[in-house]
Amino acid sequence: MSKLKQLKSEVTAELDAILKYWSKNTIDNQNGGFIGQIDFNDHLIATAEKGSVLNARILWSFSASYQVTKNEEHKKVATRAFDFLSKYFYDAEFGGLFWSVNPDKTPKDTKNQVYALAFAIYGLSEYYAISKDDNALAIAINLYLRIQKHSYDHENKGYLEAFTRDWQPIEDLRLSDKDANEKKTMNTHLHIVEAYANLFKVWKDKNLQNDIIELLETIDNHFINTETGHLHLFFDENWIEKPDVISYGHDIEAAWLLLQCAEISEDENLIATYKKHAIQMAEVTQEGLDIDGGLWYELDSKNNGLIAEKHWWVQAEALIGFYNAYQLTGDEKYLDLVLKNWNFIKKYIVDKQNGEWFWGVYRDYSLIEKDKAGFWKCPYHNSRASLELIQRIKG
Repeated sequence: MSKLKQLKSEVTAELDAILKYWSKNTIDNQNGGFIGQIDFNDHLIATAEKGSVLNARILWSFSASYQVTKNEEHKKVATRAFDFLSKYFYDAEFGGLFWSVNPDKTPKDTKNQVYALAFAIYGLSEYYAISKDDNALAIAINLYLRIQKHSYDHENKGYLEAFTRDWQPIEDLRLSDKDANEKKTMNTHLHIVEAYANLFKVWKDKNLQNDIIELLETIDNHFINTETGHLHLFFDENWIEKPDVISYGHDIEAAWLLLQCAEISEDENLIATYKKHAIQMAEVTQEGLDIDGGLWYELDSKNNGLIAEKHWWVQAEALIGFYNAYQLTGDEKYLDLVLKNWNFIKKYIVDKQNGEWFWGVYRDYSLIEKDKAGFWKCPYHNSRASLELIQRIKG
């Protein structure tokens, strides 16, 4: 069997295993929707709050997978995710999205984190593609219009991070404790453009197309450091950069994802620009590769301090980013990086006993004992890596 045929066969089996894990372990039969947390030891935490990002990513993963697997069970899980999101996370009163709800479905954290709205749009658009449910498309469009109305910076361009439930300014803008409390971040812009592009695939609106094009230009102008090939991560509202780490995972994710968004935008200049970025970013991300094929998490460039962890999502994005570079250049070295990274994932990241992927490993290969499922541990990165490879490997 050729290397590529074998890779395609293995990631197809892995996609099936990932979806099985989430279908079997995360359905919350008691409270509805999905369990908010499964810890490192595969214990279900029934009392955990339910995160909107987790729900939206489950919605996307099962909807996108259904387009490939045509497995009705996958569509059923997607419908469950849509029903829960539309009834309990979507804030019909203010047109936003609750950050989290309690197990009893009442709102817990009601802030509008634009990153979460973006993931809801991403998931809803994918669900609309398989269901043609007009309500899913209507909510996605409404969330897009809210982001444009409240988050878009008319003066300086770009998007602001977070607001209160009724769209007033909020003091703590951070996605998580590790982030800088800044008004404009690479991570949120990356996922807004990803969401808008996915929405444009099912809703060919001219204003939306223009917003995607402007967003890609903004990202090109501010977030991509063409000297180093790495990303700038944090800015204030006036585009004054706040120093931060090199994030290898975001570099390699942006490398392929922004090109995909440019292709969806149909802007030939942007497609050409992002092809160049994709190759440069894949090239410099190799700085973060270990000899075992695993990609390190982050580097603090000020003191050259490596954050010596290899996280699951970083490996998933490496698979796509390096395969994308192989497709663009035909250079076999990128394919070798993909195969080496996949071997690393199989050896250290896939939980062969219980299913799904571990959070990651430290330098000595001891496991990082964090969630198997939770606020940030979702089926989106690894199912998407599988889907992208299945679709990109010809024949």
